[in-house]
Amino acid sequence: MSVFSFEQEQQFFHEIKQMLNQQTFERLILSQYKGELTQLEKITFRVVELHGKKQLSALYHHTTQDVTKNYSFEDGLEQIAVLITQCKQANLFATHQEIQLKKNKKKAMLNMGKKHSVTTAPTVQAHDREKQRYVQQGSAFLKELGITDEKAQIIPSMARKWKQINKFIEIFASAYEQIDAEQKELNIVDFGSGKGYLTFALYDYLQEQQKVPLITGVELRRNLVEFCQNVADKVHFNHLDFFEGDVRSYQPEKLDVMIALHACDIATDFAIHTGIRLNASMIMCAPCCHKELRPQLHSPEVLQPMLQFGIHAGQQAEMLTDTLRALLLKAYGYETKVFEFVSLEHTSKNKMILALNAKT
Repeated sequence: MSVFSFEQEQQFFHEIKQMLNQQTFERLILSQYKGELTQLEKITFRVVELHGKKQLSALYHHTTQDVTKNYSFEDGLEQIAVLITQCKQANLFATHQEIQLKKNKKKAMLNMGKKHSVTTAPTVQAHDREKQRYVQQGSAFLKELGITDEKAQIIPSMARKWKQINKFIEIFASAYEQIDAEQKELNIVDFGSGKGYLTFALYDYLQEQQKVPLITGVELRRNLVEFCQNVADKVHFNHLDFFEGDVRSYQPEKLDVMIALHACDIATDFAIHTGIRLNASMIMCAPCCHKELRPQLHSPEVLQPMLQFGIHAGQQAEMLTDTLRALLLKAYGYETKVFEFVSLEHTSKNKMILALNAKT
């Protein structure tokens, strides 16, 4: 049974398959997505060469991040067939032709046009090269933190951490463009900085962007504070400092970006309060445990069958706590998003609250 609602969708899909077979396919853009993934905006497909084989590479453009997935032609076409039905517009580009599909609830329109002065065949992009990275693999701090070896190669056991670092910087970079990106000097505090993986990466990234990052990592464990400060001095990150304490003992005078990843329980709330009080342009939180509200919750009788299970009660407390945090930020004028983030530790806690307050 066909997944398509309109004959034009079927015809458009046939053109895609034909162009792939004839090797004239350049790219496909599916936009105005209306499916179940609320943060997905559009999807771009291209042909790439991966390990000597041609594949379809899909770039999923989400509100806060982009995700790339590679498919065989067969699997990729299955994805495309479904996505065509979920997007209101699709644009197909081939060597000598452009085709546009536009839809509303009642009808679909297919516009077929020709390119002019095209003399070259489409180029298949080689994907065996390294993916785009926001942090350079040869950066000195990576070796000092034990992420790379003497030859600037990622140590296998740190591959996951390397991916997490780049994902964090990717989210930061995208969010930073929406606030005062012209500001040269940035005051940043990272509460619960730990071993400093993200703190160093953020400093390095901003320095590469010709900014002047003034970053303080706040950490309770003295040995980590001393270790990180020694590394910062060694790699000449002159405006990166580490403070022994927590969110209640460290009170910055000025704050542009407040970061609190996996701060336990109400430490996240103290951090959010600090960001709001100092009118920070960006607040990034990845909450950890949610102990404050859970013992205060009393479930109505109708929900007892569901909430008698500890895991469900915990999930309810987590959702309620983070909803209150997000609503508080919105009440103070922040554009707030709550979304899934790659976990920074070996934990299932991978939710991020991102709040932006563009200064005018």
